[in-house]
Amino acid sequence: MENYNETSTDFILLGLFPPSRIGLFLFILIVLIFLVALFGNLFMILLIFLDIHLHTPMYYLLSQLSFIDLNYISTIVPKMAYNFLFGNRSISFIGCGVQSFFFLTLGGAETLLLTSMSYDRYVAICFPLHYPIRISRRLCVLMIIGSWIMGSINSCAHTIYALHIPYCRSRAINHFFCDVPAMLTLACMDTWIYEYTVFVSTTLFLLLPFIVILCSYGHVLLAVHRMQSVEGRKKAYATCSTHLTVVTFYYVPFAYTYLRPRSLRSPVEDKVLAVFYTMLTPMLNPVIYSLRNKEVMGALRRLIQRISSVKM
Repeated sequence: MENYNETSTDFILLGLFPPSRIGLFLFILIVLIFLVALFGNLFMILLIFLDIHLHTPMYYLLSQLSFIDLNYISTIVPKMAYNFLFGNRSISFIGCGVQSFFFLTLGGAETLLLTSMSYDRYVAICFPLHYPIRISRRLCVLMIIGSWIMGSINSCAHTIYALHIPYCRSRAINHFFCDVPAMLTLACMDTWIYEYTVFVSTTLFLLLPFIVILCSYGHVLLAVHRMQSVEGRKKAYATCSTHLTVVTFYYVPFAYTYLRPRSLRSPVEDKVLAVFYTMLTPMLNPVIYSLRNKEVMGALRRLIQRISSVKM
């Protein structure tokens, strides 16, 4: 290992799976999660594109969430699977930077997009008569573009810093992808200034959006509580609870990981928490937003009928 470190600029990803039967079982489980996320998100994108009834601001945002999740999990899992299957755990210096850039861009864009979606539901339920005015197609496009731009700017800042600091220790990253905080443990310089910027960035992109989402759904639940229809209340409560569960699965492990100082972080704990926001959430989003959504299921039935009529 020492000779490798002296002659190569590549990093080594130590990975998620132990070299045992348990590791093989976990690998198969992660591959299944990846396939569910892949086909689930592709299904949502295509269904929203093909069904004109779903061409509304809410579903434009949802299709964008599926697009982000599709790319998000694809940034992490294929490389991790390749490393496990072929035993080649190295990743080039530039490859590590590229993976880190896309991970941070997509992660930042998703946090802001989920916030936009919670605002959309807040206006739809609390101000239904004002919804067509407040949530226009133009505003929807601006929220999507803004999410991508803000995520990209944040990602550029962190990735450029990570690629320009000197690494003089072992190049073995104790993670299953190029996570910048994990890379910084290999740096041979004091990174306390950068750790402060991580704290600020996490507050802006994770903590504040999560608080906004909680406030939005809090107002939604209050409005639902005043509904006369018992069936309507049950439906709204079920929808809000499932949405909040998925959002919590994404924000809480992410924020907990990045808000802790380096001295309190554990590589094993970081990897377990990362599974929630890099794999489980991209898998759960299409399931939650499709199987529990009558409009999506109605669009699926219409699509099946169209396909059946063409065959006949």
